[in-house]
Amino acid sequence: MKKIISNDIVTLRSLEATDLDVLYQWENDSRLWTVSNIMAPSPKSYLWQYLQNYDSDIFNTRQLRLMITLTETAEPVGTVDLTNFDPFNNRAEFGIMIDQAQVGKGIGDAALKLTISYVRDYLGLFQLYALVPESNTVCITMLRKHGFTSSGLLKKWINHGTEIHNVEMMQLLF
Repeated sequence: MKKIISNDIVTLRSLEATDLDVLYQWENDSRLWTVSNIMAPSPKSYLWQYLQNYDSDIFNTRQLRLMITLTETAEPVGTVDLTNFDPFNNRAEFGIMIDQAQVGKGIGDAALKLTISYVRDYLGLFQLYALVPESNTVCITMLRKHGFTSSGLLKKWINHGTEIHNVEMMQLLF
């Protein structure tokens, strides 16, 4: 049986109860808090409640989180987030997180390619956009490789302790 959102490298799937431990690990990695707007550790009970009440209907919730798994093993290796979904203007904000142990293996590229096809061909969106700290050159390079272009610089946009970082706004128009 062919999976709907899958290629030889990764599969994008809905969140499941079995994702609790890996989500707990990622949500409590303070290195990611700057870009995820998290300000404190998340208890497992909170994440369990989130998983139990998770609604994957993007038209209802205006957001969608998909688990990135390796197609061959089904091992969770990251997440794709579509937020600020606007069905009237046919756009959504894109976010991606790849587990540190999996960075540099082409997983982000494969997941982004699938996401682009999904939002364009299935959801009928006209654009994706991403807000990326200008210091995250790896992500900016990956987005450009897939057709995203810079639409501007948001100055002093993300607070990271004693530093405030600029963010590059990037768009992909279909």
